[in-house]
Amino acid sequence: MPLSEHEQRMLEQMERALYAEDPKFATALEGSGLRTYTRRRVYQAVAGFLVGIALLMAGMVAQQIWISVVGFLVMLGCAVLAVTGWRKAPKPGEQQQAPGGASADRRPSRQRRSMMNRIEQRWQRRRDEQGQ
Repeated sequence: MPLSEHEQRMLEQMERALYAEDPKFATALEGSGLRTYTRRRVYQAVAGFLVGIALLMAGMVAQQIWISVVGFLVMLGCAVLAVTGWRKAPKPGEQQQAPGGASADRRPSRQRRSMMNRIEQRWQRRRDEQGQ
């Protein structure tokens, strides 16, 4: 369930306050999460790629073509995982966004926020006018 606009603002204020009070601790907390997960996934894919090379070579030495094919497929799969994991990993200073959010283009989210703020203001004015 996504956070409401008010909850998102409160969370951003708390994050800013944490960075202001203890930047070292905030940076340490930032490292956990998506960036650490994707980095670990890339490392696992590289290790799998090396295992694929070993299988490929073992199949060639043993003259078993199916072992070489399996090794090649393992190499191919791990290469795809490593490249996609590397592309998805957020940069060290980048804000981590909720799943499904656009990470490359932030302008639409700012426009949506300002639009939502205008809608909320209009709603409040209507409620105030009806309440009087």
